[in-house]
Amino acid sequence: MNSNNRIKLSLMMFLEFFIWGAWFVTLGTFLGSNLKATGAETGSVFSTQSWGAIIAPFIIGLIADRYFNAEKILGVLHIIGAILMYQMYNATDINVFYPYVLGYMILFMPTLALVNSVSFNQMKDPEKEFSTIRVFGTLGWIAAGLMISYVFHWDTPEATAAGMLKNTFAMGGIASAILGLFSFILPKTPPKGATGEKVKISEILGLDALKLLKDKNFAIFFVSSILICIPLAFYYQNAHPFLSNVGLDNPTGKMTIGQISEVLFLLLLPVFFTRFGFKKTILVGMLAWGVRYALFAYGNAGDLSFMLIVGIALHGICYDFFFVSGQIYTNAAAGEKYKSAAQGLITLATYGVGMLIGFEVAGMITDSYKQADGSFDWKMIWIIPSGIAFVVFLLFALFFNDKKKIAENAINI
Repeated sequence: MNSNNRIKLSLMMFLEFFIWGAWFVTLGTFLGSNLKATGAETGSVFSTQSWGAIIAPFIIGLIADRYFNAEKILGVLHIIGAILMYQMYNATDINVFYPYVLGYMILFMPTLALVNSVSFNQMKDPEKEFSTIRVFGTLGWIAAGLMISYVFHWDTPEATAAGMLKNTFAMGGIASAILGLFSFILPKTPPKGATGEKVKISEILGLDALKLLKDKNFAIFFVSSILICIPLAFYYQNAHPFLSNVGLDNPTGKMTIGQISEVLFLLLLPVFFTRFGFKKTILVGMLAWGVRYALFAYGNAGDLSFMLIVGIALHGICYDFFFVSGQIYTNAAAGEKYKSAAQGLITLATYGVGMLIGFEVAGMITDSYKQADGSFDWKMIWIIPSGIAFVVFLLFALFFNDKKKIAENAINI
């Protein structure tokens, strides 16, 4: 890959995740503070990510892979996304806001696959080259959080009360417009599918890989993946409102510790995976979810603030040791024939079905523990997902018994 394309792809990846991090982290706090949303309404807004993940394969499989260059679709989606972001910025009511965020997420989620397609198309050895491009995405997310807390100070108690978090949508919208226009000068990525070839819905959604569920261990992993996404949804939906409510300074900036941790543990994952195997690796990931929520339940912004920081920092283990190792296991278990279908199925199960259920449950639990004075019983709100994570941990530990060694070279996937 020449240096010009490397710079373009790095900037593309930076902007892609800068856009997402610019508004998604503070979304829960914005909904409660600016739009006075209930827990259930907040859950419905966050579940638009799941609907986007469910619909995204159709946009990719029916359009991007067959008719148009990936970089051009990427550009169009982000330009439309910028317009929707502007509408979200102007919305003053949850009922006005919801259709715009739903439309946005249906358009945004496919772009996550499109930036990968544009990148892979320029690489001779994706296993070695992709990580050096993808890391700029994490840096983009971190940059957005640091700007919100330390440059613009939109997440201070005073700024939040004044409604300044709406500016995150303006920042995301501007970045979306820039990436939309920039996409048209990205390296050309023509469609790979034949236009006359029939497309099966089962292929698009990865349903062909359902045959793998006949294997008891893969079925246990599949169900566990859905169940662990229920407590995961609590983090996305409630972490920022919680940290803001308990008085932690610069909550958005401090939450970027999670992304820094993600990068570090991603580097450690191959070593851990090779030495301890899949089951122990994924169990550590599941255990980390339970521990982080227990830390949130009993920590505070005063003398026990270190518990909150450790809980945030555990994000790297939570995400990498469960999701990334899960992708490696899926890849190895599926074999060549069902490799792509299996990855699609797991994505549908986790970001689609699992988190859809999770956001609904998180909204209900949050509403259940809202006090008469408008405050929340955060201890109970975090104890419940911690308990769910520990139950999933025990079920997986007891019933998953895959003795097969996964090939070491799968770690590079």
